[in-house]
Amino acid sequence: MPVKDHVTRPRRGRLADYWSMTKPDVNLLIGITTAAGFCLGRPPHEDGFPFLRLAHTVIGTLLVAGGTGTLNQWMERRFDALMRRTARRPVAGGRIAPASALAFGALLCAGGVLDLAVAVNASSAVIALLTMAAYLGVYTPLKRKTPFCTIIGAIPGAAPPLIGWAAATGSLSLEAWALYAFVFLWQFPHFMAIAWMYRADYDRAGYAVLPSGELGWSFMEWQVGPPLILLLPLSLTPVFLGRAGLAYLATAVVLGCGFLYLADRLALQRSNAMARRLLHASIIYLPLTFALMVLDRA
Repeated sequence: MPVKDHVTRPRRGRLADYWSMTKPDVNLLIGITTAAGFCLGRPPHEDGFPFLRLAHTVIGTLLVAGGTGTLNQWMERRFDALMRRTARRPVAGGRIAPASALAFGALLCAGGVLDLAVAVNASSAVIALLTMAAYLGVYTPLKRKTPFCTIIGAIPGAAPPLIGWAAATGSLSLEAWALYAFVFLWQFPHFMAIAWMYRADYDRAGYAVLPSGELGWSFMEWQVGPPLILLLPLSLTPVFLGRAGLAYLATAVVLGCGFLYLADRLALQRSNAMARRLLHASIIYLPLTFALMVLDRA
């Protein structure tokens, strides 16, 4: 029996549940890549650093991301309840009423888009709005229909640096799209590690993120190996464009080779332990590489 969150739950517990619906662990990476896109896109001749605009960019993006995560849990609450990994989520677990989650998610998304449109610029707001629509309207339903949903999901998933870049410049350049491609490719080893670790859970809930049997392993190999091979030279784009030096070059090569090595170990061992190591490596690799790009350019 679902719990009436506005009556039964203690205030502290309700706040924690609402906070967890926004997926703060995912939003940390979104905030970092958005800020990096802003810093890398900011014109070097601009007088003074626009800290207030950066703050509005990150906050607005995080509001949209948090609202999207909340609406995603509202949409998938019945399926989340079937998975061990997600059964205790606030809506799936009955601690937050579906109507409350819907209203909260919509409010966050509307507030984030409005903040970007008013305090930053229209370009960043439009990208954020399209990202939300693609994630909820296209990717989320496809998760139950085809394993190729990961390719579709990576399209809106790579948008944060575009939002940051558009917020700084009002437009998108070739370098902005290189950052987008970088995050797009990064998502495949990141999500495939999760999909392999929780493949039984996904099957139980009817999510088609991996084909069944041996085909599932081959599918995962193709979604991990080639993107990582492409990711290494793409990470060197700042060097090719003359925006980073030898220190960044050496570090990016080492990080990329380490990432690729762990993917190779997963291919050899096919274990949940190696999938978890690849997942942890992906969480370290993305923000660290973006931070190095910003620092070297500064």
